[in-house]
Amino acid sequence: MSVGEEVGTEQTRQQQSLGTAAARNLATTTKSVPQMQEISSRWLLRMLPWVDVQGGTYRVNRRLTYAVGDGRMTFVKTGDRVEVIPAELGELPALRSYDDTEVLSELAARCRQREVGAGQVIASFGSPADEVYLLAHGRVEKVGTGPYGEDESLGVLADGAYFGDQVLLDEEAIWEYTARTLTACTVLALPREAFAQVAERSESLREHLRGIRTIPGQRTNRYGEKEIDLAAGHSGEPDIPHTFVDYEAKPREYELSVAQTVLRIHTRVADLYNQPMNQTEQQVRLTVEALKERQEHELVNNRDFGLLHNCEYDQRIQPHAGVPSPDDMDELLSRRRGTRLLLAHPRAIAAFGRELNKRGLVPETIDMGGNRIPTWRGVPIFPCNKIPVTEARTTSIIALRTGQEEQGVIGLRATGIPDEIEPSLSVRFMGINEQAIIKYLVTAYYSAAVLVPDALGVLENVEIGRWR
Repeated sequence: MSVGEEVGTEQTRQQQSLGTAAARNLATTTKSVPQMQEISSRWLLRMLPWVDVQGGTYRVNRRLTYAVGDGRMTFVKTGDRVEVIPAELGELPALRSYDDTEVLSELAARCRQREVGAGQVIASFGSPADEVYLLAHGRVEKVGTGPYGEDESLGVLADGAYFGDQVLLDEEAIWEYTARTLTACTVLALPREAFAQVAERSESLREHLRGIRTIPGQRTNRYGEKEIDLAAGHSGEPDIPHTFVDYEAKPREYELSVAQTVLRIHTRVADLYNQPMNQTEQQVRLTVEALKERQEHELVNNRDFGLLHNCEYDQRIQPHAGVPSPDDMDELLSRRRGTRLLLAHPRAIAAFGRELNKRGLVPETIDMGGNRIPTWRGVPIFPCNKIPVTEARTTSIIALRTGQEEQGVIGLRATGIPDEIEPSLSVRFMGINEQAIIKYLVTAYYSAAVLVPDALGVLENVEIGRWR
């Protein structure tokens, strides 16, 4: 190519119109509002019936119930050694309300640690019972004999449970079921002989045991509530029983919890950069979204009022095969009347779906605000990513009966608070400091109450990582 041809080609390459980069300087861009990945569906906040609380406290009055000592044990692990916390032995029915720390410490020291492999029998049906077993880790199935002679599962025990406690009061006790491990287990065994030796040297323990044996049995219903004496099917003129309904002397009170933050915005930003979007409004909107996410997290996980920590132990069940099977879900639903909703981590819902696929089952779905929600036995299963997943890839599934009229689970809030922008949520102006920064106090008040124990149930230790 000649020199003249090169010059001509260069001239044709020169820009002939306004470029897009320069044109953008005169254009108004179309913008979205600030986006936020943390926002979730928050089905619990949407489905929970909310009750307005005056005075910041909600008292749950219940019929008098007699405790039977069916709690769980807490253990301390040092290396490969496991020990029960002495005070936790008070969960055993025979030691309930007994508070001599020296004696409890000696009993705890008498517990012997055992490692039991999967599939092993810890206790056999019909054999003499001479030890109390405290389950520190693992899962144990209680197997009985059905009406036709076949094996029948009586339930699955998990970390913190105990069995065989009848040996402490009955020297001739026998095992009424077979205890068989489903996984490798760590158990602590307290021999009856060791318990008797400690009782022989402790006057306070002997007095406690004598008091238990001499207290007349209180007539209760199957829920542990004081029986209401009634007469039915009689004729003539018999004496009609007299009765009354007793209440708990110290009912539980739920105080509203709080989530707060101080939002700071510079006056220069609020004054000069408010078009086309109001900076203060967007800052408040995103802060409120984060506050609601924390609110739902607390409703699930808070140790005082959270659902996972307020479920009674007799309303907690273990999956028989580890994975969330349809049979386990049926067992969970059967523990209460009128279950309104199930909450599960999205990965638990996927694990349940795999089990349905294996059996060739297709769950029904319902429409909830334009979302297709899977159901089981007509009960919707809502995703909730606030339910924790452990390092062992296990999680929980929560079942709820809701509403005051149904004696269920309710949310608590306080409406009508100053500077309220939503029920029980306020944004209050706190002034401007010397650095020209505006401050707003963003506050949410909330809690949750379980009106009767069977309104809330949990399927625990659900495996979500098994694919076969």
